[in-house]
Amino acid sequence: MSRTNDTVFNTRPMQITEPYARMTARHVYFWAWPLVNVYNRRLAFDRAPEPGLMNGVLPLAPLNALSMLHDYIAPEQRWVACPNQDVVYGAGIAALERSPVVLQVPDFGDRFWVYEGVDLRTESFLTLGSMYDSKAGFYLIVGPNWNGTPPDGIKAVFACPGNTAMLVPRIFQDDSDADRAATQELISGLDIYPLDRFDGTAKRRDWRQLPKFMGDGSGSEETKWVFPESFFDQLPEVLADVPARPGEEALYAEGYALLGAIRRDPSLKTAVIDEAKRCEVEVIAPLLQFRNWGIAAGYNWSTIANGARFGGDYFTRTAVARSNILVNSASETCYLYQDLDADGARLNGGNRYEVTFAAGQTPPVGGFWSLTLYDEHHFFVPNPIHRYSLGTKNTSLQSGSDGSLTILVQPDSPGPARASNWLPAPAGADFTLYLRAYGPEPAVIDGTWTPPAVRRVN
Repeated sequence: MSRTNDTVFNTRPMQITEPYARMTARHVYFWAWPLVNVYNRRLAFDRAPEPGLMNGVLPLAPLNALSMLHDYIAPEQRWVACPNQDVVYGAGIAALERSPVVLQVPDFGDRFWVYEGVDLRTESFLTLGSMYDSKAGFYLIVGPNWNGTPPDGIKAVFACPGNTAMLVPRIFQDDSDADRAATQELISGLDIYPLDRFDGTAKRRDWRQLPKFMGDGSGSEETKWVFPESFFDQLPEVLADVPARPGEEALYAEGYALLGAIRRDPSLKTAVIDEAKRCEVEVIAPLLQFRNWGIAAGYNWSTIANGARFGGDYFTRTAVARSNILVNSASETCYLYQDLDADGARLNGGNRYEVTFAAGQTPPVGGFWSLTLYDEHHFFVPNPIHRYSLGTKNTSLQSGSDGSLTILVQPDSPGPARASNWLPAPAGADFTLYLRAYGPEPAVIDGTWTPPAVRRVN
């Protein structure tokens, strides 16, 4: 829609019917759901008094700052579904309308690392990590309206399409005390701060000394971030934060027209909120389950090919935001999802399963791989050995005489001789398997390599 037509529409508003308002509301609610999700996370970060750990387990920092874990994420966190215990996480949200921010990156040597940066859409704008051969130093993140000149000492400038940037460093760590100790020195050189604090010298912080904040985030499901009751009140600020990209003008015009209609007619707003509630239950909620969407990847596995590069694929963007938000781009990480066994039955801890990688057929990666088990809400399952994933980080994995690697997925211990390959499952409850390939080789990206079947063995 041209600016002229948009102006005429807004100055001479047209009356619309309730059924049309409901239809439009459902559409707008669906495609803008990820944007409002990240926006409300920004509001939560903005309340942080200083970098720390929410509920003692999740990195939280004021806007334009960083908070880092110093070890794997704790299983109790409920702010982000599908966490992993392969990397040490950090998190920061930049308010770029306030200031550009500096990303400080230490020398990680040959250790795998990646710095994710996404806008409100969860669309990646940052290419920074070991797979890009990025060097230690200082990098600048700017918003769409910044016209300044970067100071000397900045290696590169990355422009975020909107004023909100979610920034998440991930650093690989072996599951050993020695590597935990080695990681501390490296991550102490990670930081985020406003441009006016940049002086060309690296700041250091002992991330083990963070304060702990108490707040929400308990329960069995992911913390709720999108609320139908307030969605349309927040939408104007959300749309203003991240302007329409080429091709999205009609979507944004539809959203603004709906907002204008419900502002003029309170009865329409009541109907629109009701429709948003219906959309949440009928359309959004089923997307938590991986078997309901995605690209078939063999043996009932599914995957995505456009992680953090969704473009006009609004369905996948919202599905990912509901089920496992903040995925990396495909060149950084490939994700494979499994709710079903080889026969198509729901994975359940009332059974035992085996996942066997033939000799030389573990995921081909330049970084690392892991197989993680989640409960039906996509969080870790408490178990007596505190093990939630297996993969590259586990140096005690035992291969068979033929070179194959079998992971045992079951609720009970397989005994001492096979315990190193045991991935504990919840007794009698549904669960999900999740395969990550960090720094994937082309065979993973293009689907030439496929994961093995999950076979029931009892």
